[in-house]
Amino acid sequence: MAAPQTATHTQADVGRFVSDAWRDRYLTACDAVHALGAPALGEADVETSFGTTHVYKYGPADPAARSRTPVVLLHGAGSCSATWYPNTPALSAARPVYAIDTPGDPGRSVQRAPIHQPEHAAQWLDETLAELGLDRVHLVGTSYGGWLAVNQAHRRPDRLASVTLLDPGGLEKVGLRFFVWIFASLFATFAPKALRPRLAAWLEQPVLVVPELRTMVRAGVRAYRIRRPAPLPLTESELSTVRTPLYLVLGKRSLLVHPQRQVERVPRLIPGARAEIISDTGHGPQIDHADEINRRMLSFMDSVH
Repeated sequence: MAAPQTATHTQADVGRFVSDAWRDRYLTACDAVHALGAPALGEADVETSFGTTHVYKYGPADPAARSRTPVVLLHGAGSCSATWYPNTPALSAARPVYAIDTPGDPGRSVQRAPIHQPEHAAQWLDETLAELGLDRVHLVGTSYGGWLAVNQAHRRPDRLASVTLLDPGGLEKVGLRFFVWIFASLFATFAPKALRPRLAAWLEQPVLVVPELRTMVRAGVRAYRIRRPAPLPLTESELSTVRTPLYLVLGKRSLLVHPQRQVERVPRLIPGARAEIISDTGHGPQIDHADEINRRMLSFMDSVH
C-alpha cells in the first residue's frame, strides 16, 4: 500500500502544539497523571509513514506473565495515554501493556501526516505494532480510541487477538448532546473547588475531582490544536465483517452512544461479540469503575485463549 503524501507541520489537518512552552507545560501535567498509575518499564519512539508514535511499556513482575499476549491501549480524543492510569496497574500485573500516544492528539507523538481517513488510521496502527515487534495483541480503545480499535478489527485484523471497546466511537454518529457535555465539563473545571464534587457527580465527569487530571485537561485545551474531522461510524456491512473476538462495554448514561440500542445491535452484527452496560457511569467506565472494568477486561482476554 502506498504511503500517504509527504506532509509538514503546516498542513491544516495535522495536529500541533501552539508553542514549545505550552508543549512543555502540558507534558509536565501528563507526567503527573502518569505517576498515578503503574511505573512504566520504558518508553519508545516508533517511526511510521504518518509521524513518530510515542509508546509507554508496562510489564508484570511475574516472569511467566511476561510471555502472555500483550495489551495495547488507545486513549480518547484530546488527551494522551496518561488517562489509562487507573488501569495500568491491574492490566500490567497480568500481561505486558503498551499505551500509545495517538498522533493528532496532545502527547509525545509527533504527527506529520493525517490519519483520520479509516485506511490511513489502520495503516498507522499496523505499522506501529509491527515496529514494536507485536504480532498478536489484545487491543483496547475508549471513545475515539474505540473507533481506532473497531476500525482496525474491520480493516487490519491480522495482529488482533481481541478487541475491547469502552464506550467507543465508531458505532453511531456523534450527536449534539455529547458535545454539550464536553463543553459543560470543560467549563466545570473552572468551578470553585467546593463545587467540583457535586458537578462531577452531576456531569459524571471524574476529571473534576482528580487534581492532576483536571490540570492536564485544562492545559491540553490551551496547548494543542486538533486538526481532524470527527470520524464517521462504521456501517452495518463494515461491522459485520469483524471476526476478531470483541467485548463492548457501555456506560448506562453514556451521551456518546445509545447504550441499549448498541448492546443489542453489535452482537447481532458481529458473531460472538459480548456486550454489557455498566450502571452508575457515563462515558468513562474505565476511570470511575476501574477495578470492575479491569477485572472484566482481563477475564475476557483470558477467555479468548
